[in-house]
Amino acid sequence: MENLPSILTPDLGLLFWMLLAFLVVFFVVAKFGFPAIIDMVENRKRYIDESLQKAHEASERLANIQKEGESMLQEARQKQAQLLKEAAETRDAIVSQAQEKAREEGARLLSEAKAEIESQKQAAISEIRAQVAELSVKVAEKILRKELSSEAKQMETIDRLLDEISVEDKK
Repeated sequence: MENLPSILTPDLGLLFWMLLAFLVVFFVVAKFGFPAIIDMVENRKRYIDESLQKAHEASERLANIQKEGESMLQEARQKQAQLLKEAAETRDAIVSQAQEKAREEGARLLSEAKAEIESQKQAAISEIRAQVAELSVKVAEKILRKELSSEAKQMETIDRLLDEISVEDKK
């Protein structure tokens, strides 16, 4: 065993100095190194926690935005349906008004046509009556001329007419 190098079998002095160096290095690392490392780890942990919190908040905001978007879309659909319904009602009202005006106009034109036909009918009847009266007078005139061509016939006709008038007055 005497052949072994001294590093593998340290003596007591070397062990003391190694222990002293270790304690100094440990003290320096414990005093200055560990707090810096712990600080960096804590900062990193805080940064990760904040990033996770921000990601969670962003996720919640995104979910809220999606909900708002869906509600806005639903509201837009409802407004569109309402507008379409109102447009259909307006169209129906306009069509109904137009039909009513057309009926009224048709009825007015029909009544005007009936009135025109009635007035033309009355005018035609009046004209026919006038023509019939004129023809009757002409026929009567011709008959009277023929019958009253002689004085004897005239006297006979006058007597007959007077007899008829007196008979009618007695009734």
